[in-house]
Amino acid sequence: MVPARNEARALPLLHPRIVAALDGVDIDLEVIYIDDGSTDETWAVIQALAAADPRVRGLRLSRNFGKELALTAGLDAVEGDAAVVLDADGQDPPELIPQFIEKWRQGYDMVYGRRIQRDGETWLKRATAAAFYRSMERLSEIPVPRDTGDFRLLSRRALDALGRLRERRRFMKGLFSWVGFEQCEIPYRREARVAGRSKFNYWRLWNFALEGITGFSTVPLRVATYLGVLTAFVAFVYAVVVIVKALAYGDPVPGYPSLMTVVLFLGGVQLIALGTIGEYLGRLFDEAKARPLYLVRDRIGRVDANG
Repeated sequence: MVPARNEARALPLLHPRIVAALDGVDIDLEVIYIDDGSTDETWAVIQALAAADPRVRGLRLSRNFGKELALTAGLDAVEGDAAVVLDADGQDPPELIPQFIEKWRQGYDMVYGRRIQRDGETWLKRATAAAFYRSMERLSEIPVPRDTGDFRLLSRRALDALGRLRERRRFMKGLFSWVGFEQCEIPYRREARVAGRSKFNYWRLWNFALEGITGFSTVPLRVATYLGVLTAFVAFVYAVVVIVKALAYGDPVPGYPSLMTVVLFLGGVQLIALGTIGEYLGRLFDEAKARPLYLVRDRIGRVDANG
């Protein structure tokens, strides 16, 4: 199952690798491509692949809903006993899929790839990714494995469990961990992109990190509370110092600089706390609207998924 957006150049290079990896596996298979509102020829490429290979199924969303919801649409469309999630950029090697299937046959409900090396990425992206996964490990109540992406196999039991989770602000890596069941990892070297450019700039990655943290941890709210208590304590101590100083020595000169410092500091703390609360209220607002997770525009093959 491959979600894709503007990957018209990458899909023709990826599909032969998928087919070659699965030709030696004794199992009935199909490849589902999900076009997440592409503005290039991605859908035309999927149509061509489906015309040439009857095992290909396609799902075209009505607009760009984002990778997490495109991934959800693909998982909803799966009809078999298991599914493998694969990025369209070719960085996650489909050649490992037979190893995933072997682990699944041994009884694991989820087999995920853990990146031990990331080719084709800047040191800054590697550093921020490592910092994010380690932060999630400490902050989240649900353990999210380090250095893992969406590249994984899910059993039918895991797919059915995920299908029951219909929240709209989705962090799939956290949801994969939340459902539990028997899981194991396969380490691998993440390759450079086969074609095109990444759709995730640093701003989108930052917002993605916020989704993960606020979706699976209430620690930011606690931090805001502790920060407020600490600030109030410091302000109280400072007020006592000012009063004692005024009583003992007088205060003939107005303390404008110190006053502005205190006001700006308290205002900054309040804005941080309000912003943290706003992140969680925004999630509640989206859930209260109860809109469909995604809408389907076109289908190829027997895809039948409901948002």
